[in-house]
Amino acid sequence: MVRALTTSAQVTATDLLRDAFRERFDGQPQVFARAPGRVNLIGEHTDYNQGFVLPMAIDRACTIAARSNESNHITIRSLASDEEQTFSLCDLKPEPKGLFSDYVRGVVAGFCERGVSVTGFDAVVDSDIPLGSGLSSSAALEVATATLLEELTEHRVSPMDKALLCQKAEHQFVGVPCGLMDQYASVFGRTDQLMLLDCRDNECRYVSMADPSVALLVINSNVRHQLAESEYAVRKSQCESASSKLGLQSLRDAGLESLNHPDLDDLEVKRVRHIFTENQRTQSAAGETEHQAWGTVGELMYASHASLRDDYQVSCAELDAIVEICQCIGTDGGIHGARMTGGGFGGCAIALVEVARLKELCRRIAAEYRIRTEIESSLFCVRPGTGAEIIPAS
Repeated sequence: MVRALTTSAQVTATDLLRDAFRERFDGQPQVFARAPGRVNLIGEHTDYNQGFVLPMAIDRACTIAARSNESNHITIRSLASDEEQTFSLCDLKPEPKGLFSDYVRGVVAGFCERGVSVTGFDAVVDSDIPLGSGLSSSAALEVATATLLEELTEHRVSPMDKALLCQKAEHQFVGVPCGLMDQYASVFGRTDQLMLLDCRDNECRYVSMADPSVALLVINSNVRHQLAESEYAVRKSQCESASSKLGLQSLRDAGLESLNHPDLDDLEVKRVRHIFTENQRTQSAAGETEHQAWGTVGELMYASHASLRDDYQVSCAELDAIVEICQCIGTDGGIHGARMTGGGFGGCAIALVEVARLKELCRRIAAEYRIRTEIESSLFCVRPGTGAEIIPAS
């Protein structure tokens, strides 16, 4: 069921979109749809290995305002990138074109595949999720589009089917072989709840993170190295090769004994070790979060980052610098733990921090990062929020 959102923050977002829509399309939008980005507390690169992840939806989101135009063309204007793109409903061949509208086109194709009658529409989209930051701005756009289409077509899909449809759109129309975590978190998010997701059977257990004394601080490195997308596919291929050599369905089933398999090369041993240990850390972190054992959760976060840096080799100097700064500040300074989040090679790190020290921590981290890298970081605090929603148009 699609829920309605009535927060004051979204009133501001809808006002902005309504004005932009009126200016561009000379009329009022019918529907506003919103889908959040996500932060993954721990469990990185495990989703496409059928492992465990521990994400949460955040209070930053992609929001779309739209109105049917009774044609066979869809026009989308992005306020964030100041671009406008149009495609035809006759052009739904699954091939990446390198356009932001590929995400929308893929979701539209998914609805059409299910026999849903989709007509053209005009849309304005905006997002306060930093692009390329590892906070799943692409999944938010996909899920917002799917939520919008549910309203425009009056055809509901189950929440799980919505997440799977959006994942397939990214695979086929964008060319990114992502796991399900990003879309799942954007659909299923709940306030004050993390999601321990088993990516083998897509079973989820909600984990309370309602303690008001702690929050996640997102630290955007404001760098994105060109390796990000290509190396994601390389890592996935390496994992598939390793699991094949081990005779396993996926690296989810790997154990410590797998590290000594004679057919694995040195890189594959590193990849297997990361997946095995990260799955253990993720399950442990879920239990420790429920007990509000923030010091232990923080140590698991630091261990996750070390594994991503050394065994999975997807970190970069800027992300390492952020984590090192957080470690130097330590628990005495109000930081329990930190690690990179997302695909890697830039984007964001997250730190588990004491809310009472948030202002000073932001100042200190930003200053230290500037000294080390000569780059200005962007910092903001997030807590677990709700999933995709329809916003009342009135």
